[in-house]
Amino acid sequence: MRKLTYFIAVSIDGFIGTPSGDATAFVSFVDEELFPFLTEEYPETMPTHGRQPLGIDDLENRKFDTIIQGRASYDLALATGHTSPYAHMRQYVVSRSIKESPDPAVEIISGDVVAKVRELKAEEGPLGIYLCGGADLAGQLVDEIDELVIKTYPLVLGSGLPMFAADFALTEFTLESVRTFGSGVLVRKYDRKP
Repeated sequence: MRKLTYFIAVSIDGFIGTPSGDATAFVSFVDEELFPFLTEEYPETMPTHGRQPLGIDDLENRKFDTIIQGRASYDLALATGHTSPYAHMRQYVVSRSIKESPDPAVEIISGDVVAKVRELKAEEGPLGIYLCGGADLAGQLVDEIDELVIKTYPLVLGSGLPMFAADFALTEFTLESVRTFGSGVLVRKYDRKP
């Protein structure tokens, strides 16, 4: 069974972006210490169009071979003219408003996203599925998430998009590791509690 991993950037107060969804405040913390960690441990989480300018376009996928993201996350790539932002993986976008994919490499999921994720998790293979956000999609998939990788940035946003837009429900995870960076960034890994 393959894992679904919610790999997400978050503020100290638990927001993944401003009320409008802007997460650019986190970018300034990706420094000479954090960047090598991300490219070594999670290279596939870097969009394809950003890899070549950074000199990392030859990196192999280490953790994930499939990405699932919400329409708002996908819209960020579309706004810059990139219809296949993660061409180094199988790409799924969850949307009821996008009727036809703008790129043959991107499959639109407009129906039962939980059923689709269960189908993807049941596939054979050593690599997992990267849940790239956002809050609504994570809320829909909270019961399917096997692992959380939370990059916490030393910022307080005050309000914004939460990690999960979902009804109240207790879901327990076990802390597996914490990595601290000089910039104040923490990368915590949690596994779903059995």
